Amino acid sequence: MANAIFNVQLPPNEPVKNYAPGSPEKAALKTKLDEMAKQTIDIPIIIGGKEIRTGDTDNCVMPHDHKHILGKYHKVGTKEVNDAIASSMKAHKDWSRMDWQDRVSVFLKAADLLSQTEWRYILNAATMLGQSKNPFQAEIDAAAELVDFFRFNAYYAMKIYQEQPLHSPIGMWNRMEYRPLEGFIFAVAPFNFTSICGNLPTAPALMGNVAILKPASSAVYSAYWIMKLLEAAGLPEGVINFVPGAGSKVGNPVMDSEHFAGIHFTGSTSVFQGMWKTVSNNLPKYKSYPRIVGETGGKNFIFAHQSADVKALGTAMIRSAFEYQGQKCSAASRAYIPKSIWPELKDFIVNELKTVKMGDPRDFSNFMNAVIDKGAFDTITGYIDYAKKSNEAKIISGGNYDSTKGYFIEPTVIETTNPKFKSMEEEIFGPVLTLYVYDDSKYEETLNICDQTSPYSLTGAVFAQDRYAVELANKILVNAAGNFYINDKPTGAVVGQQPFGGARASGTNDKAGSYLNLLRWVSARTIKENFIPPHDYRYPFMSEK
Repeated sequence: MANAIFNVQLPPNEPVKNYAPGSPEKAALKTKLDEMAKQTIDIPIIIGGKEIRTGDTDNCVMPHDHKHILGKYHKVGTKEVNDAIASSMKAHKDWSRMDWQDRVSVFLKAADLLSQTEWRYILNAATMLGQSKNPFQAEIDAAAELVDFFRFNAYYAMKIYQEQPLHSPIGMWNRMEYRPLEGFIFAVAPFNFTSICGNLPTAPALMGNVAILKPASSAVYSAYWIMKLLEAAGLPEGVINFVPGAGSKVGNPVMDSEHFAGIHFTGSTSVFQGMWKTVSNNLPKYKSYPRIVGETGGKNFIFAHQSADVKALGTAMIRSAFEYQGQKCSAASRAYIPKSIWPELKDFIVNELKTVKMGDPRDFSNFMNAVIDKGAFDTITGYIDYAKKSNEAKIISGGNYDSTKGYFIEPTVIETTNPKFKSMEEEIFGPVLTLYVYDDSKYEETLNICDQTSPYSLTGAVFAQDRYAVELANKILVNAAGNFYINDKPTGAVVGQQPFGGARASGTNDKAGSYLNLLRWVSARTIKENFIPPHDYRYPFMSEK
């Protein structure tokens, strides 16, 4: 076993397919899209490996064609949630004691199935159809990143198990055990990343824990296919239970259980804070202090210096603000632009955005698609309407929207004269970028404004060719972003390269895609074995001679 651990190799990142014209992957994906779009599937609750249907259903629809139903999913009630808890604790007995090699093999198999077989196209198609992602955004998420999570988490797990005390004197052996937590993990997934939905329950499971997965109601479709992938990889029954339904219907009984051992969460700050309060109030019920791990909101920034490469800056603004309709945790939502480069940058952005196509993701020429649902559509367009009516802002590109067939919102750029304007401060989670133009001489002053404007601290970027300007931004914004980028867009963190997570109101910064996250799902036990124990209680200092 020791040799197996010490010989572990760092895996390479999964190559991203480009779906170029005439490529086999493009043909395979289009075939799978057509096949899955024609089906309306029945999605059950999955508890202990058994499919359960309550008859209380809701629809999985295409955001870009919201009358098109992809499936109907069954929603849990209190009974099903309690059954999931019981199933988890039953599975915990065997799964938590299983050798790490056997647990790791399940997820390495899942990685290979997703990488090398039709599962790649099933997960990509499900993400495109159900979450309205273009093929590239689906590929980097549902395929490449999820494969990376499985492989890199396996690598980091083995590195953790390898970490042992530095010294064992002659006559004894000191060692460390990394035990699974005593209970189950509540994995609460967002709609925007299929890979996150896959990682939230599997990262703890890899370390010997069991999990209850509550997918976002607007992304149950792809979450179900993740469950089927894990089933195909040989994940034992009950290790991960699948409980779609309303947050309150699931969360309250879960956090009321004495067996509750932790939360692995990605979603809104307000929901996470509410869950934390509930956990705090319930502490006397639990066997141990629950691990609370969450990645929440963001108001991510791009800050430009007068020495910035204008085209690189403009390209980064367009990609980071409008890829996947701005519905990324890391999406750029505010920008600070020096007055001297603003005219050139404005022309570049406005002209480039005129070329952006938006529509059904099955048309591979579309850069943008639809936002996820009516609630998101109404929230995002509310910010656009607010800017239209304000005397502190003007829309320089976009600003139109239509939900007749799909929830479509144009990429919208707002220029404001107020650095604390509403859309500069509040999370929008949509294709809206607000920018503030500052005097070149006020670079340092405006950096401080950027740091103090938002309660969040997820991602941010600085664009400058002047190294002193980069250094100053790095120092002033040290607490403003958990992932900080220099002359690059603030989106697109890669597992194993840029561990992801933010602080302040953006979460606990436990860095998904690194060993730091996996450490939260184990409880260390120190073991000292004495081979030659003493037979006399007396110490040398006690002798009178």
